[in-house]
Amino acid sequence: MPRGVWSEVVGQPDAVTVLSAAAEAAAAIVAGGTPAPGAMTHAWLFTGPPGSGRTEAARAFAGALQCTAADDRPGCGVCAGCHTALAGTHADVRVVAPEGLSISVNEMRALVQVSARRPTSGRWQVVIVADADRLTEGASNALLKAVEEPPDRTVFLLCAPSEHPYDVSVTIRSRCRVVRLGSPKVPDVAAALEEEGVAPDLASWSASVTGGNVVRARRLATDEQSRLRRESVLAIPLALRRPADVFTCADDLVKAAEGDALSANEDRDEQERKALETAMGAGGTGKGTASATRGAKGALKDLEKRQKSRATRTQRDSLDQALVDLAAFYRDVLVTATGSEAALNHPDRAADARTAAAAWSRESTLRRLEAVLACRGALERNVKPRIAVEAMLTTLQRG
Repeated sequence: MPRGVWSEVVGQPDAVTVLSAAAEAAAAIVAGGTPAPGAMTHAWLFTGPPGSGRTEAARAFAGALQCTAADDRPGCGVCAGCHTALAGTHADVRVVAPEGLSISVNEMRALVQVSARRPTSGRWQVVIVADADRLTEGASNALLKAVEEPPDRTVFLLCAPSEHPYDVSVTIRSRCRVVRLGSPKVPDVAAALEEEGVAPDLASWSASVTGGNVVRARRLATDEQSRLRRESVLAIPLALRRPADVFTCADDLVKAAEGDALSANEDRDEQERKALETAMGAGGTGKGTASATRGAKGALKDLEKRQKSRATRTQRDSLDQALVDLAAFYRDVLVTATGSEAALNHPDRAADARTAAAAWSRESTLRRLEAVLACRGALERNVKPRIAVEAMLTTLQRG
């Protein structure tokens, strides 16, 4: 398998083969040649389960498209085009991701305007839309117009989870070439982490407890707080002995999610606020100061609204990950209770799964699993997190 930028795409040989051929065709187009029909197209949709590396694959492809290496294998990984595309600093590679719960029509319209321009320093104008399933209806319509009538040297790379493929409008999907990613195998994830400098034992453990989720495995391998949060979440099923434990565990879960949102966004929020105040003339003197101050108040209010939306999404994502871990534990209990030889999602908690399987009936375990899934659905419908979590934990405690 070719390396270079493709080393960022873990355990996806078939996808790399397709994208490598497309990058070669794109290089031929730039050089004035005629590539094989269908090898390269202007719109791509990357789908796959959580943690499969959809956005990483899109970034790697963007790097290969911008590669300035003199050979016929674009994607060397070391030239300025590859390096800046992967680092997120290339002038002609733009990434839009929802900072809140969705991507707004204004964000997409601004991006579409930029995409209509010719490349400034690179070979292609590349637009990456992470979480394209979160486009609002207006944003989808704005993107559709650009995808229907694309500029000559613009490529759209959309990323969406395979569990929600129809959240991307059918009119957009019909104009995209689909690249389907699967969950990487555990040895591939462990090997990738070791290449990044993670100790072999920690790399192997992180890969094994995340089931091929590259993003989560990397986080667990490099962030001790993430490992501690996972431990506290997986301790909940056997800690719910009394009704009072429901409220204690609910408080811990919600506060942990709020803490994640604060730690993830605090520095960025402050930097954005200071940059805006400076741009609006904060601290200046003279005739225009009062007018600038009034204008800054409105801009700051808009910024605070965006930051609050971003914090809400971070909190929901953190809480959802905890629920995914819980659901996987109850699934492990069922696997253990039935004597199945299926691999456990949490092999390091096999003893807890055996304890639970001996204490609970299969029916009560299934009810607990359904309660976790119902909580995820409630959060998607914007039910207040504490209410949804307390309702779930009540069922988990009673069985």
